[in-house]
Amino acid sequence: MFFRTAATSAAILLGLAAAGALAGPGWDPVPVTEHVRPASADTTIHGSEPQAGAGEPGRFEVRETSVTIELSDGASVGGLLREPVTDAADAPGVVFVHGAGTGKASDAFTEAATALASAGVVTLVPDKYLAHYSTRHRDYVEMAGDYQHSVEFLRRMPGVDPERVGLYAESEGCWVAPVMMARDPGLAFQIWVSAPVVPPRQQAAFAMDSYLRNTDVPQGVFRAIPRAVGIRLPGGGFEYADFDVRPWLARQAAPIFMAYGATDPSMPMEQAVRQVLADTAARGGEAPVTVRFYGGANHGINVSDEPLGDDIVPHGDDLHLHPGYARDVAAWVHGLPASATAEPRIAGAQPEQLYLAAPVPQPHWYADGDVVLAIVIGSAALMLGGGVTLLGSRLAGRAAVRARTARGADRRAAYGVTAGLGAPLGVMAGVTVATAVSLVAYLLAVARIAQDYGQNPLVVQGGWIGVRALGVVAVVAAALLLLRCRAVGWRVASGAVPDADMPDAERRGGARVVTAGFWAVAAGTAALGLVLAHWGVYQLGI
Repeated sequence: MFFRTAATSAAILLGLAAAGALAGPGWDPVPVTEHVRPASADTTIHGSEPQAGAGEPGRFEVRETSVTIELSDGASVGGLLREPVTDAADAPGVVFVHGAGTGKASDAFTEAATALASAGVVTLVPDKYLAHYSTRHRDYVEMAGDYQHSVEFLRRMPGVDPERVGLYAESEGCWVAPVMMARDPGLAFQIWVSAPVVPPRQQAAFAMDSYLRNTDVPQGVFRAIPRAVGIRLPGGGFEYADFDVRPWLARQAAPIFMAYGATDPSMPMEQAVRQVLADTAARGGEAPVTVRFYGGANHGINVSDEPLGDDIVPHGDDLHLHPGYARDVAAWVHGLPASATAEPRIAGAQPEQLYLAAPVPQPHWYADGDVVLAIVIGSAALMLGGGVTLLGSRLAGRAAVRARTARGADRRAAYGVTAGLGAPLGVMAGVTVATAVSLVAYLLAVARIAQDYGQNPLVVQGGWIGVRALGVVAVVAAALLLLRCRAVGWRVASGAVPDADMPDAERRGGARVVTAGFWAVAAGTAALGLVLAHWGVYQLGI
């Protein structure tokens, strides 16, 4: 019996592994073989002498004013205007474009906007207008129109040179700013902080890969990347995941300042820089590009006061701007147009992008988000409905036994699952559900650890072993169930226990109910097992 159970379990495991592998897609990112090489470790901006009213951060006091910016649809947003206290007129101005999130002026870009203002640049941080922004639906083109009202507001401000107003965009905002630049040729420059350049779906997959590698997850977990990022999520939406900013970049003419934290794992920084430089060269040198990589800095060009290793990403609350960053941005803005083409064009720390961000493989139709959700819901309904049916049949059978006993009849069960089948069926179903719940909990735990740039071998490695071990227990129970069904015969395996004292119609009716419940539980469990196989629980190897 042991050897038959082991052989049957192995066959089921191989079948599930093959099903998961054939369902696809795989995940095999292409390594970066040619790296961007900064010409100098010194990020200092060179160029012509800055104009009057310029200075390094801290030169001027800063006056903060809360403002209201009217939008075209009758709505309005708040904003925070920061101005250098100086007698100089016609200062350059910068409108800040938010990255991901809700983005309130009161708590966004505080250090950067204040530092630039103290260096003689008028800064305006508007609240993020959310009419075209939600988790499911984001319209970067419409958002560009919303931010344009802040540009017009700043251009009308006394003391601001309307011909020297530009944009400061961070992360997701770098998909919005190029649209604004293409629509408004009067914008003088743009500053990109952690610009993805690639479409959002590619950036998300790249970031997930980087975080998982840093967390040192088992190789099998990487299969979750295309399954999570490549699918169409249930209910539709998320069309913005494939937004391509490059057609808008092709229309850029104003200078670009690209800044990255060299230890930021979420952005394909080298690939983005290469792409922008190549596109600029193809247009005959339009939109001159200045690139700076800041050592020890993270996604927001923030560093920590604590000594960190070269490959450790600073995070937490005790962070501040890299000491040279605001200085460089202010010098670049004040030095335009000469600073836009000053050498070195690329400077700072050596970036280390390991893999290319590329189009994400998409699962087949049967692994689409809506289909998978329907399978999971259908599996739960079958298992729950079948379980309730079997429980009801068992209670009814016990009631019938009591009734016959009261009449002096033989104490035989009226109907119920054939002896020896109930236990493996229940274990198979229960453990399969436990495996699915454990898989979700494991992936969420790994995501939290990865977002904190941490490592926890007990959770990351041990958790994956635990999830897969549960899956094996469910398979062994399935093997025992199959062997037992074969032993008793398939026709009676799930039917009623015969009872000669019962009327034929009642006996057949009870058998049909039990059979329906049995196969409902079995079918629901099998379908859920295939979903687990798709997510790598039964794949070969670790």
